[in-house]
Amino acid sequence: MSSALRRSFNSLEVPNYRRYFTGQLISLSGTWMQTVAAIWLILSLTGSGVAVGLTTALQFLPMLLFGAWGGLIADRMSKRRLLIITQTLMAIPAVGLLVVTASGIVAPWMVFLAVFAMGLVNAVDNPTRQSFVIEMVGSDRVVNAVSLNSVIVQSARIVGPAVAGLVIAGFGVVPCFAINALTFIAMIFALRGMDPRGLHAAPVAAREPGAIRAGLRYVAATPELAVPLALMALVGTLGFNFQVVLPLLAKFSFDGGATTYGVLVSAMAVGSIAGALVNGAHGRTGPRLIAAGALAFGVSALLSAAMPSLLFEIPVLAGLGAAAVTFAATINSTLQLAVSAEMRGRVMALYSVVFLGSTPIGGPLVGWLSQAYDPRVALLLAGVSGISAAWAAHVSFARLRERAGRDARRLHAS
Repeated sequence: MSSALRRSFNSLEVPNYRRYFTGQLISLSGTWMQTVAAIWLILSLTGSGVAVGLTTALQFLPMLLFGAWGGLIADRMSKRRLLIITQTLMAIPAVGLLVVTASGIVAPWMVFLAVFAMGLVNAVDNPTRQSFVIEMVGSDRVVNAVSLNSVIVQSARIVGPAVAGLVIAGFGVVPCFAINALTFIAMIFALRGMDPRGLHAAPVAAREPGAIRAGLRYVAATPELAVPLALMALVGTLGFNFQVVLPLLAKFSFDGGATTYGVLVSAMAVGSIAGALVNGAHGRTGPRLIAAGALAFGVSALLSAAMPSLLFEIPVLAGLGAAAVTFAATINSTLQLAVSAEMRGRVMALYSVVFLGSTPIGGPLVGWLSQAYDPRVALLLAGVSGISAAWAAHVSFARLRERAGRDARRLHAS
């Protein structure tokens, strides 16, 4: 047991990654506090599920539109230096929300604008963070580090919403925006404190025209990259819309408030942490794990849609979180190990686009389904997407194995 636990935290033996882990946990907890506060503020101002979906869509629309350019910037700059810049810029929308909310002049369009502005910075920040992981720990620890990144995200999803729920209930949304603005200092401090000599820096991509098209051609010609990205696009668009589903599930299905929303998010996050630690301890990736993660996600989402009460929903959401993080982290690790170093920023940008940038498509759809019918319908859609992705993974990877076998036999015969 203790040996497995040590394997789960293997990457923390690397000092640079240890600093990054701590800074990210603090910074992302603040981001989640702001996310919960912004969504709850919009729901309070409008009472509309569509408006909640639109808020989430605006947060990730820049990733859909500009994520590929963000990845190109990551390939052309020092990722550590770029992250210091993006983390500094991310504090600005938080301060803006703090000012307009504290002054009492806040309107829905102001929240939409702040969320969109943060999304613009995130279009560069996210693919840079994704591709920076392997530079901190090396290829032998990347599966473990990606899993620990999921632990960071999911731990922040517990701490952030839990604290936000208490703060909103006691003091309103204003302190959440103030705290988030301050938490970026922790990440900047961690990045500045790293030892550059301990980084496995990727070669800087040449400045040449058509670099983004070159990245797309590279992915299209590499099935080991194209298939996982396609699977993530399917589940990301139709299944990974929990920022929209969970507040609506709390309000309309369980007649709850901010505390109920925080409980649902935290339940899913606890399961996600457990799944990430197990995945990190095993240190494995591959087609079978991708298909198994997709199937587990689909079945768990269908069960979640069927739960009659909050008491039953909590453990099922924990299982759904574990399946979701296994699926997403396995695809992330698969891509990191299969991609060439000079293309890593652009390929991980495409991962961010299909994982986060698909939300502007799926978010409003899920918001409309939840309002017009029931939030449980959105969970049914997530279940169908997971099961469909599992079937597609099984078929696609089987064909890739058959082709590899034919190529090997042909090479042997010649």
